[in-house]
This record gives sequence, structure tokens and C-alpha cells, in this order.
Amino acid sequence: MKKILVANRGEIALRIMRSAREMGIQTVAVYSEADRTMPFVQYADEAVCIGPAPSNQSYLLGEKIIAAAIEKGADGIHPGYGFLSENARFAQQVTDAGITFIGPSAASIEVMGSKLAAKQAAQKFGVPMVPGTETPLRSVEEAREVVKKTGFPILIKASAGGGGKGMRVVNNAEELDEQIRMAKSEALSAFGDDAVFIEKYVGSPRHIEIQILGDRHGNCVYLFERECSIQRRHQKLIEEAPSSCLTPAIRAAMGQCAVDVARACDYYGAGTVEFLVDEQLNFYFLEMNTRLQVEHPVTELITGLDLVKEQIKVARGEKLSFTQDSLKINGHAIELRICAEDPANNFLPDTGKLETYIRPQGYGVRVDDGYEQRMDIPIYYDPMIAKLIAWGSNREEARLRLIRAIGEYQVKGIKTTLPFGHWALQQPAFIEGNFDTNFINKYFTPQSLLTDEKDINKLAAILAAYVWQQNNINLQEATISSNPRESAWKKRNMLR
Repeated sequence: MKKILVANRGEIALRIMRSAREMGIQTVAVYSEADRTMPFVQYADEAVCIGPAPSNQSYLLGEKIIAAAIEKGADGIHPGYGFLSENARFAQQVTDAGITFIGPSAASIEVMGSKLAAKQAAQKFGVPMVPGTETPLRSVEEAREVVKKTGFPILIKASAGGGGKGMRVVNNAEELDEQIRMAKSEALSAFGDDAVFIEKYVGSPRHIEIQILGDRHGNCVYLFERECSIQRRHQKLIEEAPSSCLTPAIRAAMGQCAVDVARACDYYGAGTVEFLVDEQLNFYFLEMNTRLQVEHPVTELITGLDLVKEQIKVARGEKLSFTQDSLKINGHAIELRICAEDPANNFLPDTGKLETYIRPQGYGVRVDDGYEQRMDIPIYYDPMIAKLIAWGSNREEARLRLIRAIGEYQVKGIKTTLPFGHWALQQPAFIEGNFDTNFINKYFTPQSLLTDEKDINKLAAILAAYVWQQNNINLQEATISSNPRESAWKKRNMLR
């Protein structure tokens, strides 16, 4: 494999290209008209504009992307995450065009792309499941029968999607009809499929996922877990590896279940099996993501592996160069997603220009981003602009290092999740590792950020006063030195 086209944009495109370059592989960028000046476009060896800014006119046009790969002579296509990364049809089209898809087979994507099909496949290996339906919900009457067994609350979920779309919590029978209707409507709008199913709602779960990696020779390992419980709108904000709550025995059991899920669909490449974990540390299969995850850097930092390079090696037909027994957890890593959102306004997206953009540095700090200072944040794509990751020899060192790095990260011109991250990392629940997916609902309010802002303003006032004082002292000294007679007179009088 000598040339790879990266079918994505922003930080993940740049991150993939860097690993490819280290392997001596050339890269091709595809970009929309809005991304013409983005760093990933400049970094690639070649670049092709594939359409206007909206993703349905550019990054979601599989045929156009494949045509660009053929034109540039690319041997492989890496889809990154989002866009076409979990589109089975695209994966098959890439393969049919004689190009290597750097990811799992189209068949694996299709099975795991349906949450119901994924559950059915995983059940064959005895993987624990949340009680609920195993087939798409056919009617409200069927839902009422299911609820008689599970009880309230329940969770209605879209079979074809994720990211919180088509998902509704139902607390009582009076809400059931309306919430089913809304979930089906949202699922149809987001995924073109209105199939939904029911799960028993686990009230205070932790969201823990297992990174797996398999080759085409039947080898599959798990690369430990990531704790992803701090979320807003069912989307992650802070991730860490390893989790603070798992015992070695539970980690091994979850890891084996994740490998079994992968085997259930003959999986190869990098993938993530997600679980809900209750207060008694019982775990239940949630879904499988058949792609690289946003939060993969924390796994890389505790294992020493480059997951993108491993994906490319697997796509080239190579065997895994390590076994489960050779893998060890080294230290702790925590990631904060830096999104162009206003935490004080319900995390709503905030667009604008990066008037100031200065990254933190230092030992154990990693920044994966795709923007530079003075660039505009477009309205067309996901609001994440960077990922800030800190590694430490233990969890506390990683936590303190991330706090330090957040303080050094300078972003002006837009609102970001940096203040939220600074606040969250200092909460007792986070420090103790005793939290679940309700962390934001339980502890965070917009007023939570005011204390930090007041502290910053107070510090700024102190520094301003100090600078003013120093300037006055320097001015007096300059005046004295410019008038020797006057200075001598002042000195004599000051000594009296």
C-alpha cells in the first residue's frame, strides 16, 4: 500500500495522514469548498475538491470519493469516523472498485450497524444483554406487553443509529404513545429507517467501552477499556483509560465478551464494543462501533500502540504482532473534547473565528486538532475542534496534568468546552472516580463556571495592579536618573 485517500476532514484526517507518512505512505485529501485552506488539505501529498460545504454534497458522496481515489491511484481508503465510516454500502463499493477499505468488511458493518442484529449476533456467545425487545417494535400494543415484563422506566432506541438520535426515556404509561411516535420520527429523519426497539432503562449506569483489534487470520485481542460516562445529549465529552471502577476480573470478563462480539460477525480491524455497567458492576452489551473512535488516543497512550498504523497493517493482510498476554496497561490517560460549544448555554454550538489559538505543550500532553489561529469554525460540521489528552503514571497525575494543560490552552473568538473541562476535573465525584452518565445532570449548572470566571477576573485584576505599580516605579526611576541634581535632593530628603 503506497497511497491512501482519507475520506474525512479536520483533526482525524490530519491524524491519519501523520501515521501514514511515518509508514512511508503518500496521502490524498478530499475536501469541500469550505475546507479549502484547512491544515489537513495542506498536509496531504495531493488533494481533490469534491463539492460544496454541506456534507451531503461533499463528504457523503461515496461515488465521488471513489472516483478521486481512482484518479489519484490510491491503493486504500481510510474513512476515519463519522460520515461514511460505518456505511456498509460504501465499504462494498470501495472493495468492488479494487481499492482496499481500511476497516472491517461490509458484512460486519451491516450486522453491527443494526443494534438489533448486533444483539442477536452477540447473544449466540452468551454476552449479557439489557432486558428488552429483540426485534423491531411493531405497535404500541406490543410495547405495552413488553413493559409489563420490564417495568418502567424504559428506553426507546433507533435500531439504525446512535449519538442520542431516535432515543427517548419513558417513565410511565401515559408517555408511551407519544414517545414512540417521536422516536420513530426522529430515527426516520436521521437514518432513513424508523425501526425502534425497547430496552429496560438502567438509571445510573457507567458507559464503558472495550477497544478490540482483529486481523484477517483469526486473531483478535482487546486493548482494555475506556470510561466514557461524562456526556451531554448522549455524546461524550471526557474519556479516560483505564476506568476507575473496574476490577481486573471484570475487565477480563468484559474484554472476552468484546472479543466474542467481534467473532460473532467475523470482525477484523479496529472496533469498539460498548457496555452499560450498573452500580453493582454488572455489565450489559450496548452496541459495537465498526470504526476508529474519537477517543482512541487514550488507548494509544496506555498501550503504546498506534491504532491507525495497526488498521493499515491489518488492511494489508498482516497478522497482529502481539498477543493478549503481551498487552499491559501503562499509566493513565484522560481526554477532553474541545468543542465549539457554550457550556453556559446548554452546550449549544458556537461558531466564529479563532482569533487566538495557542496549544498547550509539555511532557505527557497531546493535542489532536485540525485548525489554526484566525481560521473560521464552519457551521456545516461537527463542532469538535480538538482533543486534549494528558497521560500520567497514575490517574491523579493525569488529572492534574490535564488541568494544567487546559489552563495553558488559549482560545478566543468562540466559546468552547475548556471551562467545563476545568470545572469537571476538580469535582469530588470525578476525583474519587465515583460518577455515572448523569454526572452533568447531577452536578453541573451554568453557574458552576462563574466561580472559575470570578477567580480568573480576580487574578487579572491583581496582575493589572502589579503591572501598573511596576510601571510607576520604573517611571519614577527614569525621572530620577534623568535629573541628577533633583535625584540627589530627593535621596537626601528620603533619608531624613
